[in-house]
Amino acid sequence: MWCQKQQRRRVVHDNPETTHTARLQTKDHVGMTSDDIALSWVLASRSPEQLARFYADLLGTNPKPGVAAHHWIVPLQGQASLQIYTPSRKRPWPASGSALAPCLQRRTTADPLLELQAWHQHVIQLGGRSTEEPRLESFGAECWLEDPEGQSFLLLVLRPESSERTI
Repeated sequence: MWCQKQQRRRVVHDNPETTHTARLQTKDHVGMTSDDIALSWVLASRSPEQLARFYADLLGTNPKPGVAAHHWIVPLQGQASLQIYTPSRKRPWPASGSALAPCLQRRTTADPLLELQAWHQHVIQLGGRSTEEPRLESFGAECWLEDPEGQSFLLLVLRPESSERTI
């Protein structure tokens, strides 16, 4: 979906529920390129450290602490990772069967909430649906959305001062 840096491209989405055309300017919509974004998987857990050790042992790797005490990272092949966390008390526990979801994340050099709000709006323009408003957390800003087929995913913008490298 992401095109060459600074290149304009028209992206047309045909969806049975909505048909729209979104204009994509790679660097203009939120100031990022495909090189700035990483895909990981997020898994909700009541005991994230214990579950991270389980998956790390299973995959033959070592878990590492994440951006908070309730967040652990299991490195996967390439630059991917499995992020195991206890969800914020600001949102309900994930429904059964939806505790695992893709996470698109990036680090910012500016205000994480402002950058996330712009990214969130771009997802809506592309046919995604918002399930909650972007919110500020201690590690940055995050927001859950649904793709055009109704699958949940997380957008995460990390604070510049966060010492943890999750991407």
